Amino acid sequence: MSYRAPSSPLTSRRSFLAGAGVGALGVGLIGDVSLASAREGRRLTEGDEAILRFLAAAEILETDLWQQYNELGGIQDREVPGGTGNSAYTAALAMLDADMAQYIHDNTDDEFTHFTFLNAYLEARGGRPVSLERFRTLPGSTATGAQEIKRLTNLMALTVDTTWWTRYRSSSMNPDFGDSFPPAVPGLLTGQFPAIPRSDADLTPATHLQAIANTAGFHFGTIEQGGTSLYPQLAQRVLDQEVLRVLLSIGPTEALHLQTWHDKAGNAPPLTDPTNGLVFPDLNSSPFGGEDFQTNLIMPEPTVFLSRKFPACSIIRPTESAGAAMGALKFLTDDGLFRGQLPAFFAFMTRLARQADAAHPAGRHV
Repeated sequence: MSYRAPSSPLTSRRSFLAGAGVGALGVGLIGDVSLASAREGRRLTEGDEAILRFLAAAEILETDLWQQYNELGGIQDREVPGGTGNSAYTAALAMLDADMAQYIHDNTDDEFTHFTFLNAYLEARGGRPVSLERFRTLPGSTATGAQEIKRLTNLMALTVDTTWWTRYRSSSMNPDFGDSFPPAVPGLLTGQFPAIPRSDADLTPATHLQAIANTAGFHFGTIEQGGTSLYPQLAQRVLDQEVLRVLLSIGPTEALHLQTWHDKAGNAPPLTDPTNGLVFPDLNSSPFGGEDFQTNLIMPEPTVFLSRKFPACSIIRPTESAGAAMGALKFLTDDGLFRGQLPAFFAFMTRLARQADAAHPAGRHV
């Protein structure tokens, strides 16, 4: 069976990046795709469709935030166009790594492909693709380099949870066992901080702009560790083997992103923001530091898994499946990404999350 597609999907994507909406892309882009399940006339189960729809929505939101980062701090080219760059912010990000602009660009490009594929796959299997265009209501940055368009996510008043930094370095605790972890940057959990310059006024003083870049550096890891866990969590609930393949193929790319940002966050210069008192500590010093916390140790520390009676194992954490979608939505909401969003947005996302969490609690593959 073949599926009608626009004449140039790449052109459509570039047009979107120049200012069209995230949710509009990926609907109807399946093209002449040969899918065994589609040829056999096998529609998605209700539960598998719910899981794919929640993941598509999550990827749309992730794409929206990464697009904002790329407009101001990423490589500007035809592959991921949309902004014109901000040289001062880009230079501050480069303090974490000289290649930050390239990594931001590539992460952004990856996220576009994720939601585009998921929506196309949903259509191919008789499911409903996801669009969030009606929720594009939030104002974005007015700093030099940003597009003047409405956004789905808010990067200008974040409360960033950096407990992932210590969680992945623990050799005896796992959030699946109810364990909790201290944040690497406690101040980011106690206020609302910009991760992009809100306007050109944020470009000075230099220490303030560096604090914004440091916030972004940790926020990158905060976002990508969420995706790293979400795919294996929901993969345990799908029934169709091809849907399982989709989740197991996309999920590890989120882990690759996390590994990159874990490394870069450790290079954030210690400082105190003179405008708000936000402190970025030296992570190689007390109360961190030492063998488990030196900043270049970025591989997941082996820890307890399934039962404390088993030997420690290097794993993604958490991977408990119960309530995973609602947990992810709450985490993003607590992060401040949706400050200013419409009540209808929260109602829509909550419905998607609950439907995904209700899918196939036993999770047997067919």
